[in-house]
Amino acid sequence: MPWMFDQAPNVACIASAAVLAGDPVLVVTHYEDDHSWAFLDGRPADAAQAKIVAMSRVLDIHPDLDAIACLPPGWTARRAGPGQPWSKEQDHWEDG
Repeated sequence: MPWMFDQAPNVACIASAAVLAGDPVLVVTHYEDDHSWAFLDGRPADAAQAKIVAMSRVLDIHPDLDAIACLPPGWTARRAGPGQPWSKEQDHWEDG
């Protein structure tokens, strides 16, 4: 299967420890400033649970994420559970 994301498979991304352990990805953010990605389990943010890994590691565990590869930079997608539709919204990060 061809690589669908705008970053190469070996580019670093943020993933929660739970996502790396196999929990479903319920929140995906494609950051506008550097086009990096975050794959999270939907629980409240906890920096101690954030890991920096190659994007390919997350996609190896969660190949269904190809469905969200077209998420534009500056947007976040959420879903209620695996197999559920993604809702997408533009991020409105404020400086300061």
